[in-house]
Amino acid sequence: MARAFVTGGSGFIGRVLVRRLLEEGHSVGVLVRSEASAAKVSALGAEPVRGELTDPTTWLNGVAGSDVMFHLAAETDINADRERHELVTVRGTQAAVDVARHAHVPRFVHCGSEAALLAGEPLVDVDETAPLRPDSEAAYCAVKAVAEKIVLDANTADFATVSIRPRFVWGPGSILVEGLAEAAKAGQFAWIDGGRHTTDVTFVDNAVQGLMLGWQRGRPGQAYFVTDQHRVTLREFLETQFEIYGVGAPIPDMDAETAVREVPVPARWFLGQQCTLQTDKAVAELGYEPVVSHATGLEAVRNSLAVRRA
Repeated sequence: MARAFVTGGSGFIGRVLVRRLLEEGHSVGVLVRSEASAAKVSALGAEPVRGELTDPTTWLNGVAGSDVMFHLAAETDINADRERHELVTVRGTQAAVDVARHAHVPRFVHCGSEAALLAGEPLVDVDETAPLRPDSEAAYCAVKAVAEKIVLDANTADFATVSIRPRFVWGPGSILVEGLAEAAKAGQFAWIDGGRHTTDVTFVDNAVQGLMLGWQRGRPGQAYFVTDQHRVTLREFLETQFEIYGVGAPIPDMDAETAVREVPVPARWFLGQQCTLQTDKAVAELGYEPVVSHATGLEAVRNSLAVRRA
């Protein structure tokens, strides 16, 4: 069995990844900043390592002996200012790469995003040859592009780096979906141009499957899209989620012209444009296929909320 180290391991995707690693018999260290995060990690059965992401000296020793580092830590608030995104996502990623190399970790798996390709135009059946967009006007997207470039450029013969890119990660406890549901309940959400855009989404266990395969089979220096391979209409997908989360208020429509004036990027792009991704590369090179179906994922969300409300 292997030793894995995870940044962002107390987060939504990270907790599922840590559970998966432990279930398979691996030992897991997780970078944490707070007592609350340490408690979450310990409850899973992993070892919390106290440190500050952007200060490698505070957590370098905890990485020693690891066979792989999974880097999930990033700024997830799309409305955060550019300085915050640069600090956490860019400097944090560079620090993680530096720590892994210094500790002689042979494999580095980055959790990327299709957001790194967003600069205004819809993503329509794109594959991994589409360029990163560090020039994006949206800080969140620009720094995701910069962070992925840091990771892939760090690849060497003795330090293999891979980036796995899920799209719209959902499932029990999804910060993204729960945030949209709360906005809808508060009357702060609208369907942009009808909301009937085709999009790919990725159930959290499927995202984790991609990360695991990136470790085990990923070609060094490469990026891979992973999705549910079940395209949805954004409006229908979110209406189902909102029903599960108890959103009862009617949701208004907003025309595209009004959205340009009132909805900042990248939220306008995420909610108002088609986003369809090809997973052929992940299928061919990683042997990727979803481990949880769309219907099973919805049932898992329902069951999880029922338990929380009981």
